[in-house]
Amino acid sequence: MREHRRTALRHPLSLAVTHILLALADGARHGYAIKQEVEERSGGEVRLGPGTLYEAVQRLEDAGYIEETSGAEDPENGQQAQRRYYRLTAEGWSVLRTEMRHLARLVDRARAHPRLRGAGLA
Repeated sequence: MREHRRTALRHPLSLAVTHILLALADGARHGYAIKQEVEERSGGEVRLGPGTLYEAVQRLEDAGYIEETSGAEDPENGQQAQRRYYRLTAEGWSVLRTEMRHLARLVDRARAHPRLRGAGLA
């Protein structure tokens, strides 16, 4: 694992970054698996291009929210052996929980707004 200087990220986090953290909540994943999980969880509404994905992963790693970890115990092929796997750090879990609380409050406020009550926010 590489040592990085810590780089602070702006909060609230972008939607793409929040989705990446959420994808890693189920365990370590490599970049393409993160991309697939984000697309699946969002019903295809959030699609991360390679530039967006890997730039965000680098920023999250620099901030100390995720870290590179060993991949599959017994890789099936050479490509799988070369993949970089990432997992949430303790700080990453804390940030993810905080972001989820912020989003829940935002949705609660939207649900309470009279002009948004019929917008399917139930």
